Amino acid sequence: MKSKKTFNKSICCIGAGYIGGPTMAAIADHNHDRKVIVVDINKARIDAWNSDKMPIFEPGLDEVVKRRRGKNLFFSTDIDGAIKQCDIIFVGVNTPTKTFGRGAGCASDLQYWEATARNIVKVANRDKIVVEKSTLPVRTAEAMERILSNHPKFHFEVLSNPEFLAEGTAVKDLEAPDRVLIGGHQTPRGKAAIKALAEVYAAWVPKEKILTTNLWSAELSKLAANAMLAQRISSVNSLSALCEATEADIDQVAKAIGMDSRIGPKFLKTGPGFGGSCFKKDILNLVYICENYGLKEVADYWRQVVLINDYQQERMVAGIIKTMFNTLANKKLAVFGFAFKANTSDTRESPAIAITKLLAAERAQIVITDPEALGHVSGDLGELAANVETTEDPYEAAKGADAIILLTEWEQYKALDYKKLYKAMRKPAFLFDGRNILNHVELKSIGFEVKGIGKP
Repeated sequence: MKSKKTFNKSICCIGAGYIGGPTMAAIADHNHDRKVIVVDINKARIDAWNSDKMPIFEPGLDEVVKRRRGKNLFFSTDIDGAIKQCDIIFVGVNTPTKTFGRGAGCASDLQYWEATARNIVKVANRDKIVVEKSTLPVRTAEAMERILSNHPKFHFEVLSNPEFLAEGTAVKDLEAPDRVLIGGHQTPRGKAAIKALAEVYAAWVPKEKILTTNLWSAELSKLAANAMLAQRISSVNSLSALCEATEADIDQVAKAIGMDSRIGPKFLKTGPGFGGSCFKKDILNLVYICENYGLKEVADYWRQVVLINDYQQERMVAGIIKTMFNTLANKKLAVFGFAFKANTSDTRESPAIAITKLLAAERAQIVITDPEALGHVSGDLGELAANVETTEDPYEAAKGADAIILLTEWEQYKALDYKKLYKAMRKPAFLFDGRNILNHVELKSIGFEVKGIGKP
């Protein structure tokens, strides 16, 4: 492939999850002259993308998909056919944390990624650009290149194009990104591939926001960004514990800190800990990489961010037990929110999972309510789910309950009739606001015994 090589306009993405589906929908919506194919081995997931009910809940996503689906956006299980049709191939397969062998609990499990790379070599019919879209350890592209370079005839240029989407605002983030990062080799072939991918995004993203780097910087930037964001959450949560001990107010402290222009207000909201598919996984991945390079002190630093996150959940449950007379046995607890954050159905690493398990260990009777995430309760709680009730109706969840434990900041929870909820509960009625989103003064006037996080 020479530097003047031109690529066809067709694009495919292998992996139809939270990354592939929304990203390809946005690309199709702004590139009507390109055919965009999203493929996955999971037929049920592809069927959902082709139906009226999207497989993931993301505000505004269904409108974008329905606008382009069947025109230039297609969802299919024919992975081999898509690879052959398209010259730009995004790889957005799952890269979970390893649960076995060396690096278990920290390193990324790259078996699905490697299988995908080998399949591209097997079925490719000409030169291709292969784009890392999944979050991967730095230098993973080197291993991918070694697999792809085994083809006797065709050349595959590997790029890193990490996603920086926040679930709940993914469509907005895609429409107006802070930046689009493309990393590649600074060779004629590499630069040609970078240019070809940049043209895809330039259809709607201002050129000054399309940042190009070398391959390794792009790979590391994704891990570093998530680590820095998670660090802020763990930092403010650690301060919430100090606030409770000193009778300071974490919301007031965070506001004062956030008004410093050097710091800013984002990610300084205390809560039950961070969740989602990326933060914990990426930090542990960073820890593993640092250890492999002999950077023990750096690894220990980032590991502490995760430990503080776990501590926050244990601390919250300890506070609930203490407040409710040091026993939860046979008490009904209504858990409001199971998704890891509002405006998504995603429960991966949701604080609600760990907190529910800790509450169940105290032999509490638990009922969970959530507007979008109840379908994940059984899978996330395993055998424990048989002893947990679920309902979409928060009033039904609170009926006869000893306490409400709010864990997800759904906007509708602010608008509930708390007088009605209080009347239906056992007394004393406790309310633990794990997100500090409710009016505590008003709740106390109703009769609730209210506890927030980091509140005096």
